[in-house]
Amino acid sequence: MNMFRRLALASLAAVALVTGPAQAADTIRIGLPTKSYWPTTIAETAVRQRLFDKEGLRAELTVYRSGAESFEAMAAGAVDMTLDPPSLVSNGRRKGVLSRIVAKASMGNYGWQLMVPAKSDLDLKALNGRRIGITAAGSSSDLLAQWTGQDAKIEFARTPVGGNGLVSNLLGGKVDAAVVYSPLSLQLTKSGEARAVLDYAKAVPPNLTQGWIVLDRFADTRGKLVQKALNALYGAVDFMRANRDITVKLIAELYEVPPEIAALEYDTTIMKLETDGSMAGPKIRDAVQLSLDLARVGSPRDVVPADDIISAKFEPVPTKL
Repeated sequence: MNMFRRLALASLAAVALVTGPAQAADTIRIGLPTKSYWPTTIAETAVRQRLFDKEGLRAELTVYRSGAESFEAMAAGAVDMTLDPPSLVSNGRRKGVLSRIVAKASMGNYGWQLMVPAKSDLDLKALNGRRIGITAAGSSSDLLAQWTGQDAKIEFARTPVGGNGLVSNLLGGKVDAAVVYSPLSLQLTKSGEARAVLDYAKAVPPNLTQGWIVLDRFADTRGKLVQKALNALYGAVDFMRANRDITVKLIAELYEVPPEIAALEYDTTIMKLETDGSMAGPKIRDAVQLSLDLARVGSPRDVVPADDIISAKFEPVPTKL
């Protein structure tokens, strides 16, 4: 069974679990923000290398159209764990969705670029008053778009098109620019179909851009399950770093990109992901706070303190083959 058929079936199963009997004790339901994005590579590696199995777990993976949608799915009880930026956790707590980041995943916007079609003569300042494609409101692409407007002192219309719609809407002229993640950004650059007017990995100060998240009540009642799932996921990160050829082949297969693009994705993103996941200590607390501060720059609003959205009770121990 190929990956995306399995993910579709997992999605149906997740819906049934919301209203049906309680899930089996050994099942972890993981929500992935969008199809062609590195969390999918991690989770699929953990499945294929049987790392969840080694932890005594069965993993159900469900791909959503954006990080905001996957967070909403967790809030609704459709998945147990997802990956998103700290701002979604902060905004969720203000609205009664009590969740915390249990493991750090990325400390930079690796591969994220603000792109325009190659035939466009627009630069960053010329995007004032234009339409900018994002995956969804509240997503990482939305936060970066808002930060861009504030930092560059321009205004534009943020247009949600979903993760699968970024490229088609950009190249089809339905938006003037788009906040594009890797490996889509790498593929567009390599093909010559689009060019970057801003590289977020260089423009935005290092901060906690993504972390694995669970609801407070799930962490409290199913802590052993959370620990085992994190062990498998960080075991997958270790495996990918130690097995370049296998991982490049997997990326090419999952995202239907040429091997050279998959190799660029490996170097640009996979090799820069966090390997220990620990949320303990002042350094990671400061990285979370900076992430919240940057989000507030883009869209001024109250945020809960970093300490309120961090859980240091889990220390991922990477599963070994």
